[in-house]
Amino acid sequence: MNAIKRNIPNIITLANLTCGLLSIIFAFQGNLKLASLYIFASAFFDFFDGLAARLLKVHGKLGKQLDSMADIVAFGVAPGFILFHFMYELNHDIIFKIATNDNLFFPELLALLIPIFSAYRLANFNIDTKQTTSFIGLPTPTLAIFVAALPLIDNQFPMFVNLQFLTIISVVFPLLLVVKMPLFSLKYSKNEDLNTRLNIFRIILILSTVILFFVIQFAAIPFIVILYLILSLLNNIL
Repeated sequence: MNAIKRNIPNIITLANLTCGLLSIIFAFQGNLKLASLYIFASAFFDFFDGLAARLLKVHGKLGKQLDSMADIVAFGVAPGFILFHFMYELNHDIIFKIATNDNLFFPELLALLIPIFSAYRLANFNIDTKQTTSFIGLPTPTLAIFVAALPLIDNQFPMFVNLQFLTIISVVFPLLLVVKMPLFSLKYSKNEDLNTRLNIFRIILILSTVILFFVIQFAAIPFIVILYLILSLLNNIL
C-alpha cells in the first residue's frame, strides 16, 4: 500500500508525459487543435502531480527528475513542434511533410528554440534553490500554453496568424525562459499581508484571466501571459 501511495504522484507525472507524446503525434498529423488540447491536459496533470505529492506527503529525487523529464516533452518538445507546424502551414499553405524539397524550413526552425531553451531552464531549475516561492525567467508551462492557444484562436486577432509576429515570438519567448528576470508566482503564504503590492498584482491577474476567458475564450491566453510579464516587470521596478 505504501508503494502505491508513494507512486501516485509519479503516475500523474507519467500521464503528463503521455499527453505530451500524444500532442507531438497529432502535431505531425497536422491536427494542431487536438495537439494543443493535449498540452492543456499535460498542464492539468503537471499541476496535480505536485499537489498530490504535497497532500500525500511523498517527496523524492525520483519524482523531481521524472517531473523535469515529462516537462521537457510536454512543455518543450511538443509546443516546439506545434509552433513549427503552425508556422510551416502559414508559410507554405500546406501541412508539413517529411518528404519535401524545402530543406531550409526557415523561419519555422526557429520554433525549435523552445525545446532547446526549455531543456536548459529545466536542468537549471533542478539545481536552483531560489525558485521556491517565485520564478526566475518564464516557467516552461506558461510558454507551452501560450503556444498551444495559437491554433485554437479564431481570426478575430490576425496578429496570431501572422508569420512575422510568430517569428518574433519563437525567438523572444525562449529567451524569456532563461533570462534572469524574477516573475511572481500565485503561491500565497499564510504569513503574507493581503494588502501587499504583490497580492494586488495577483488579484489583477486572476480577475483579468476570468474576464478575458469569459469574453474571448482561448484567445485570452496570450494576452494573460503578456499581462503576467508586464505585472511582474512592474513589481520588480516598484
